[in-house]
Amino acid sequence: MNPQPVNNSCQQVPTSLGYSMPAEWHPHGSTWLVWPKNPTTWPDRLPEIQEIYLDMLAALAPRERCNVLVDEVEVANIIRRGLSERHAASESITIHPIKTVDSWIRDYGPNFLLRQTKKKVELAFNHWKFNAWGNKYEDLKSEAGLPAQLEPILKMPRFTPELFLEGGSIDVNGEGLCLTTEQCLLNRNRNPCKSKSEVEQYLKDYLGVQQILWLGKGIAGDDTDGHVDNIARFVNPSTIVFSLEEDPSDENYEPLQENYHRLQAARDLNGCPLEIIPLPMPGRLQTGHGRLPASYANFYIANGLVLLPTFGHANDSRATDILENLFPDRKVIGIDSRALVGGLGTLHCLTQQQPAETPFARREKANT
Repeated sequence: MNPQPVNNSCQQVPTSLGYSMPAEWHPHGSTWLVWPKNPTTWPDRLPEIQEIYLDMLAALAPRERCNVLVDEVEVANIIRRGLSERHAASESITIHPIKTVDSWIRDYGPNFLLRQTKKKVELAFNHWKFNAWGNKYEDLKSEAGLPAQLEPILKMPRFTPELFLEGGSIDVNGEGLCLTTEQCLLNRNRNPCKSKSEVEQYLKDYLGVQQILWLGKGIAGDDTDGHVDNIARFVNPSTIVFSLEEDPSDENYEPLQENYHRLQAARDLNGCPLEIIPLPMPGRLQTGHGRLPASYANFYIANGLVLLPTFGHANDSRATDILENLFPDRKVIGIDSRALVGGLGTLHCLTQQQPAETPFARREKANT
Protein backbone atom coordinates (compact mmCIF):
# COMPACT_ATOMS: atom_id res chain seq x y z
CA MET A 1 0.00 0.00 0.00
CA ASN A 2 1.24 3.51 -0.80
CA PRO A 3 1.94 5.75 2.21
CA GLN A 4 -0.57 8.56 2.58
CA PRO A 5 0.63 12.16 2.17
CA VAL A 6 0.71 14.02 5.46
CA ASN A 7 -0.02 17.44 3.93
CA ASN A 8 2.67 19.18 5.92
CA SER A 9 3.94 21.45 3.17
CA CYS A 10 5.65 24.72 4.04
CA GLN A 11 4.14 28.03 3.00
CA GLN A 12 7.39 30.01 3.21
CA VAL A 13 9.96 29.87 0.41
CA PRO A 14 13.08 27.80 1.15
CA THR A 15 15.55 30.67 0.82
CA SER A 16 13.79 32.63 3.56
CA LEU A 17 14.54 29.70 5.87
CA GLY A 18 18.14 29.24 4.76
CA TYR A 19 17.67 26.26 2.39
CA SER A 20 19.32 25.81 -0.99
CA MET A 21 19.98 23.01 -3.46
CA PRO A 22 23.53 21.63 -3.18
CA ALA A 23 25.54 20.61 -6.22
CA GLU A 24 25.29 16.98 -7.26
CA TRP A 25 28.84 16.27 -6.08
CA HIS A 26 27.88 17.13 -2.49
CA PRO A 27 28.04 13.85 -0.50
CA HIS A 28 24.91 11.77 -0.95
CA GLY A 29 22.87 10.18 1.77
CA SER A 30 21.18 8.03 -0.87
CA THR A 31 20.04 7.70 -4.46
CA TRP A 32 16.33 7.31 -5.23
CA LEU A 33 15.27 5.13 -8.16
CA VAL A 34 12.13 3.50 -9.55
CA TRP A 35 12.27 -0.09 -10.78
CA PRO A 36 11.52 -0.19 -14.56
CA LYS A 37 8.37 -2.08 -15.50
CA ASN A 38 6.51 -0.02 -18.11
CA PRO A 39 6.41 -1.96 -21.41
CA THR A 40 5.21 1.13 -23.26
CA THR A 41 8.47 2.93 -22.48
CA TRP A 42 10.72 0.06 -23.56
CA PRO A 43 8.69 -2.19 -25.90
CA ASP A 44 9.99 -5.77 -25.90
CA ARG A 45 13.12 -4.74 -23.97
CA LEU A 46 12.12 -4.70 -20.32
CA PRO A 47 14.30 -7.70 -19.30
CA GLU A 48 17.32 -5.99 -20.86
CA ILE A 49 16.46 -2.69 -19.19
CA GLN A 50 16.15 -4.39 -15.80
CA GLU A 51 19.59 -5.95 -16.25
CA ILE A 52 21.04 -2.51 -16.95
CA TYR A 53 19.25 -1.24 -13.86
CA LEU A 54 20.88 -3.96 -11.79
CA ASP A 55 24.27 -2.88 -13.19
CA MET A 56 23.54 0.64 -11.96
CA LEU A 57 22.56 -0.63 -8.50
CA ALA A 58 25.64 -2.84 -8.32
CA ALA A 59 27.83 0.20 -9.00
CA LEU A 60 26.01 2.45 -6.52
CA ALA A 61 25.35 0.03 -3.64
CA PRO A 62 28.91 -0.19 -2.26
CA ARG A 63 29.09 3.62 -2.05
CA GLU A 64 25.67 4.84 -0.93
CA ARG A 65 22.21 3.74 0.09
CA CYS A 66 19.77 3.14 -2.75
CA ASN A 67 16.05 3.67 -2.18
CA VAL A 68 14.13 1.77 -4.86
CA LEU A 69 10.39 2.19 -5.44
CA VAL A 70 8.64 -0.96 -6.62
CA ASP A 71 5.07 -1.92 -7.46
CA GLU A 72 5.45 -5.35 -5.85
CA VAL A 73 7.60 -6.33 -2.89
CA GLU A 74 8.62 -9.52 -4.77
CA VAL A 75 10.91 -7.32 -6.86
CA ALA A 76 13.20 -7.19 -3.83
CA ASN A 77 14.14 -10.82 -4.44
CA ILE A 78 14.93 -10.08 -8.10
CA ILE A 79 17.19 -7.21 -7.03
CA ARG A 80 18.98 -9.25 -4.36
CA ARG A 81 19.53 -12.14 -6.75
CA GLY A 82 20.80 -9.81 -9.47
CA LEU A 83 23.23 -8.11 -7.10
CA SER A 84 24.46 -11.48 -5.83
CA GLU A 85 25.18 -12.52 -9.42
CA ARG A 86 27.22 -9.33 -9.78
CA HIS A 87 29.04 -10.00 -6.47
CA ALA A 88 27.54 -6.84 -4.98
CA ALA A 89 25.98 -6.69 -1.52
CA SER A 90 22.34 -5.72 -1.18
CA GLU A 91 22.48 -4.44 2.42
CA SER A 92 22.40 -0.83 1.27
CA ILE A 93 19.27 -1.34 -0.88
CA THR A 94 15.96 -0.27 0.68
CA ILE A 95 12.78 -1.32 -1.11
CA HIS A 96 9.65 0.85 -0.89
CA PRO A 97 6.36 -0.65 -2.20
CA ILE A 98 5.01 2.51 -3.83
CA LYS A 99 3.22 2.28 -7.17
CA THR A 100 4.43 4.44 -10.04
CA VAL A 101 3.80 4.43 -13.77
CA ASP A 102 7.32 4.97 -15.08
CA SER A 103 10.93 5.31 -13.92
CA TRP A 104 11.88 8.96 -14.54
CA ILE A 105 12.15 9.98 -10.88
CA ARG A 106 14.57 12.79 -11.69
CA ASP A 107 11.70 14.70 -13.24
CA TYR A 108 8.75 14.02 -10.92
CA GLY A 109 10.44 13.06 -7.66
CA PRO A 110 11.54 15.25 -4.73
CA ASN A 111 14.16 17.94 -5.35
CA PHE A 112 16.28 17.98 -2.19
CA LEU A 113 17.56 21.01 -0.31
CA LEU A 114 19.95 21.65 2.59
CA ARG A 115 20.40 24.30 5.21
CA GLN A 116 23.29 24.61 7.58
CA THR A 117 22.70 26.09 11.03
CA LYS A 118 25.22 26.61 13.80
CA LYS A 119 24.41 23.21 15.27
CA LYS A 120 23.45 20.92 12.37
CA VAL A 121 22.57 20.40 8.73
CA GLU A 122 18.89 19.90 7.88
CA LEU A 123 17.17 18.56 4.78
CA ALA A 124 13.96 19.57 3.00
CA PHE A 125 12.59 19.08 -0.50
CA ASN A 126 10.69 20.83 -3.25
CA HIS A 127 7.53 19.29 -4.70
CA TRP A 128 7.34 21.00 -8.08
CA LYS A 129 4.24 20.80 -10.26
CA PHE A 130 4.44 18.12 -12.96
CA ASN A 131 2.30 17.77 -16.09
CA ALA A 132 4.15 14.95 -17.90
CA TRP A 133 6.53 17.14 -19.93
CA GLY A 134 4.02 19.61 -21.23
CA ASN A 135 0.91 17.38 -21.30
CA LYS A 136 2.52 14.80 -23.61
CA TYR A 137 1.63 11.65 -21.65
CA GLU A 138 -1.74 11.60 -19.93
CA ASP A 139 -1.06 8.34 -18.08
CA LEU A 140 2.09 9.76 -16.49
CA LYS A 141 0.44 12.81 -14.93
CA SER A 142 -0.35 10.74 -11.83
CA GLU A 143 3.38 10.79 -11.01
CA ALA A 144 2.85 14.40 -9.90
CA GLY A 145 1.82 13.21 -6.43
CA LEU A 146 4.90 11.11 -5.67
CA PRO A 147 6.84 13.65 -3.57
CA ALA A 148 3.87 14.00 -1.20
CA GLN A 149 3.64 10.20 -0.94
CA LEU A 150 7.30 10.09 0.11
CA GLU A 151 6.83 12.69 2.84
CA PRO A 152 6.00 10.13 5.57
CA ILE A 153 9.21 8.27 4.67
CA LEU A 154 11.43 11.32 4.32
CA LYS A 155 10.11 13.10 7.43
CA MET A 156 11.33 16.50 6.33
CA PRO A 157 9.72 19.79 5.25
CA ARG A 158 8.07 19.85 1.82
CA PHE A 159 7.83 23.04 -0.24
CA THR A 160 5.23 23.33 -3.02
CA PRO A 161 6.20 25.97 -5.61
CA GLU A 162 3.53 26.95 -8.11
CA LEU A 163 5.73 26.21 -11.09
CA PHE A 164 5.81 23.30 -13.54
CA LEU A 165 9.39 22.08 -13.47
CA GLU A 166 11.16 18.75 -13.97
CA GLY A 167 14.40 17.90 -12.22
CA GLY A 168 16.24 17.30 -15.48
CA SER A 169 15.58 20.89 -16.55
CA ILE A 170 17.93 22.42 -13.95
CA ASP A 171 21.52 22.00 -12.81
CA VAL A 172 23.20 23.99 -10.02
CA ASN A 173 26.79 24.57 -8.95
CA GLY A 174 25.98 24.95 -5.24
CA GLU A 175 27.38 28.47 -5.26
CA GLY A 176 24.53 30.54 -6.65
CA LEU A 177 24.35 29.53 -10.33
CA CYS A 178 21.64 27.55 -12.10
CA LEU A 179 21.64 26.22 -15.66
CA THR A 180 18.38 25.77 -17.57
CA THR A 181 16.90 26.23 -21.05
CA GLU A 182 14.37 28.62 -22.52
CA GLN A 183 12.87 25.84 -24.63
CA CYS A 184 11.76 24.01 -21.49
CA LEU A 185 11.00 26.41 -18.65
CA LEU A 186 9.60 29.18 -20.84
CA ASN A 187 7.55 26.76 -22.92
CA ARG A 188 3.85 27.60 -23.03
CA ASN A 189 3.06 23.95 -22.32
CA ARG A 190 4.55 24.41 -18.82
CA ASN A 191 4.06 27.90 -17.46
CA PRO A 192 2.12 29.96 -20.03
CA CYS A 193 1.13 32.73 -17.63
CA LYS A 194 4.59 33.33 -16.14
CA SER A 195 7.19 35.72 -17.52
CA LYS A 196 10.89 34.94 -17.70
CA SER A 197 11.55 37.14 -14.67
CA GLU A 198 8.83 35.34 -12.71
CA VAL A 199 10.33 31.95 -13.54
CA GLU A 200 13.73 33.24 -12.50
CA GLN A 201 12.32 34.38 -9.17
CA TYR A 202 10.90 30.92 -8.49
CA LEU A 203 14.31 29.37 -9.16
CA LYS A 204 15.96 31.87 -6.84
CA ASP A 205 13.36 31.41 -4.09
CA TYR A 206 13.19 27.61 -4.20
CA LEU A 207 16.73 26.60 -5.20
CA GLY A 208 18.66 29.25 -3.33
CA VAL A 209 20.44 30.47 -6.47
CA GLN A 210 21.24 34.04 -7.40
CA GLN A 211 21.84 33.90 -11.14
CA ILE A 212 20.25 31.91 -13.96
CA LEU A 213 22.33 30.89 -16.98
CA TRP A 214 19.81 30.51 -19.81
CA LEU A 215 20.55 28.24 -22.74
CA GLY A 216 18.30 28.05 -25.79
CA LYS A 217 17.24 24.71 -27.29
CA GLY A 218 18.07 21.14 -26.37
CA ILE A 219 19.01 18.20 -28.58
CA ALA A 220 16.94 16.53 -31.28
CA GLY A 221 14.67 13.72 -30.19
CA ASP A 222 14.29 15.02 -26.64
CA ASP A 223 10.59 14.84 -25.72
CA THR A 224 11.26 16.94 -22.60
CA ASP A 225 11.60 20.12 -24.69
CA GLY A 226 15.28 20.65 -24.07
CA HIS A 227 16.26 19.39 -20.63
CA VAL A 228 19.61 20.85 -19.68
CA ASP A 229 20.93 17.54 -18.32
CA ASN A 230 21.30 16.40 -21.91
CA ILE A 231 23.44 19.39 -22.96
CA ALA A 232 25.31 21.10 -20.11
CA ARG A 233 26.37 20.11 -16.58
CA PHE A 234 28.39 21.66 -13.79
CA VAL A 235 31.31 19.47 -12.76
CA ASN A 236 32.66 21.92 -10.18
CA PRO A 237 31.59 25.44 -9.17
CA SER A 238 33.41 27.13 -12.04
CA THR A 239 33.43 24.47 -14.79
CA ILE A 240 30.71 23.27 -17.17
CA VAL A 241 30.94 20.35 -19.58
CA PHE A 242 28.88 20.98 -22.66
CA SER A 243 27.64 18.72 -25.46
CA LEU A 244 29.08 19.91 -28.76
CA GLU A 245 28.22 18.34 -32.11
CA GLU A 246 31.23 18.33 -34.43
CA ASP A 247 29.41 17.45 -37.66
CA PRO A 248 28.05 20.63 -39.33
CA SER A 249 25.48 18.57 -41.24
CA ASP A 250 23.93 17.19 -38.04
CA GLU A 251 20.69 18.83 -36.88
CA ASN A 252 22.18 19.32 -33.41
CA TYR A 253 25.12 21.33 -34.72
CA GLU A 254 23.60 24.82 -34.88
CA PRO A 255 21.55 24.82 -31.65
CA LEU A 256 24.49 23.43 -29.66
CA GLN A 257 26.85 25.99 -31.22
CA GLU A 258 24.44 28.77 -30.25
CA ASN A 259 24.33 27.49 -26.68
CA TYR A 260 28.13 27.18 -26.65
CA HIS A 261 28.41 30.90 -27.46
CA ARG A 262 26.04 31.70 -24.59
CA LEU A 263 28.16 29.70 -22.17
CA GLN A 264 31.35 31.36 -23.34
CA ALA A 265 29.78 34.72 -22.52
CA ALA A 266 28.48 33.56 -19.10
CA ARG A 267 29.99 34.84 -15.88
CA ASP A 268 29.88 33.70 -12.26
CA LEU A 269 28.65 35.83 -9.36
CA ASN A 270 32.02 37.61 -9.23
CA GLY A 271 31.95 38.47 -12.92
CA CYS A 272 34.57 35.85 -13.84
CA PRO A 273 34.22 33.64 -16.93
CA LEU A 274 33.44 29.98 -16.45
CA GLU A 275 35.57 27.19 -17.86
CA ILE A 276 33.62 25.51 -20.65
CA ILE A 277 34.80 22.04 -21.69
CA PRO A 278 33.31 20.46 -24.82
CA LEU A 279 31.91 16.95 -24.53
CA PRO A 280 31.47 15.06 -27.83
CA MET A 281 28.18 13.67 -29.03
CA PRO A 282 27.67 9.92 -29.59
CA GLY A 283 26.49 10.10 -33.18
CA ARG A 284 22.97 9.54 -34.40
CA LEU A 285 20.85 6.86 -32.71
CA GLN A 286 17.45 6.31 -34.23
CA THR A 287 14.44 4.01 -34.24
CA GLY A 288 11.53 3.78 -36.62
CA HIS A 289 9.85 6.51 -34.56
CA GLY A 290 12.66 9.01 -34.98
CA ARG A 291 15.92 10.21 -33.48
CA LEU A 292 16.83 9.35 -29.89
CA PRO A 293 18.24 11.93 -27.40
CA ALA A 294 21.60 10.21 -26.86
CA SER A 295 24.05 12.34 -24.88
CA TYR A 296 27.05 11.79 -22.64
CA ALA A 297 25.93 14.79 -20.56
CA ASN A 298 23.27 12.60 -18.92
CA PHE A 299 25.84 11.22 -16.46
CA TYR A 300 25.15 10.85 -12.74
CA ILE A 301 27.59 11.99 -10.04
CA ALA A 302 27.48 9.70 -6.98
CA ASN A 303 29.69 9.09 -3.96
CA GLY A 304 33.09 8.10 -5.31
CA LEU A 305 31.92 7.50 -8.86
CA VAL A 306 30.35 8.89 -12.01
CA LEU A 307 27.93 6.74 -14.00
CA LEU A 308 28.40 7.59 -17.67
CA PRO A 309 25.96 6.53 -20.42
CA THR A 310 27.80 4.94 -23.34
CA PHE A 311 26.44 4.15 -26.80
CA GLY A 312 28.87 1.82 -28.60
CA HIS A 313 30.43 4.79 -30.38
CA ALA A 314 34.07 5.79 -30.84
CA ASN A 315 33.39 8.87 -28.71
CA ASP A 316 32.61 6.70 -25.66
CA SER A 317 36.31 6.62 -24.78
CA ARG A 318 36.72 10.36 -25.38
CA ALA A 319 33.83 11.17 -23.04
CA THR A 320 35.25 8.78 -20.43
CA ASP A 321 38.69 10.42 -20.60
CA ILE A 322 37.19 13.90 -20.22
CA LEU A 323 35.20 12.98 -17.12
CA GLU A 324 38.10 11.03 -15.60
CA ASN A 325 40.24 14.16 -15.86
CA LEU A 326 37.51 16.29 -14.30
CA PHE A 327 36.75 13.82 -11.50
CA PRO A 328 40.17 12.44 -10.50
CA ASP A 329 38.86 11.19 -7.15
CA ARG A 330 35.86 9.38 -8.62
CA LYS A 331 35.71 6.22 -10.68
CA VAL A 332 33.99 6.74 -14.04
CA ILE A 333 31.86 3.69 -14.86
CA GLY A 334 30.38 3.36 -18.33
CA ILE A 335 26.89 1.89 -18.58
CA ASP A 336 25.81 0.77 -22.06
CA SER A 337 22.69 2.89 -22.58
CA ARG A 338 21.71 2.06 -26.15
CA ALA A 339 18.64 0.21 -24.89
CA LEU A 340 17.86 2.77 -22.17
CA VAL A 341 17.79 5.73 -24.54
CA GLY A 342 15.04 3.98 -26.49
CA GLY A 343 12.83 5.17 -23.62
CA LEU A 344 14.04 8.75 -24.33
CA GLY A 345 16.26 9.06 -21.26
CA THR A 346 19.28 7.49 -19.57
CA LEU A 347 21.17 7.49 -16.26
CA HIS A 348 20.62 10.99 -14.88
CA CYS A 349 16.94 10.85 -15.76
CA LEU A 350 16.56 7.60 -13.78
CA THR A 351 18.22 8.81 -10.57
CA GLN A 352 17.62 11.45 -7.90
CA GLN A 353 20.21 12.28 -5.27
CA GLN A 354 19.37 12.88 -1.62
CA PRO A 355 22.20 14.87 -0.01
CA ALA A 356 23.90 13.62 3.11
CA GLU A 357 23.37 15.69 6.22
CA THR A 358 26.95 16.93 6.20
CA PRO A 359 28.24 20.52 6.01
CA PHE A 360 28.48 22.12 2.59
CA ALA A 361 31.77 21.27 0.88
CA ARG A 362 34.37 23.99 0.64
CA ARG A 363 35.00 25.22 -2.91
CA GLU A 364 38.43 23.59 -3.22
CA LYS A 365 36.94 20.28 -2.04
CA ALA A 366 34.01 20.27 -4.47
CA ASN A 367 35.05 17.15 -6.36
CA THR A 368 36.28 15.05 -3.46
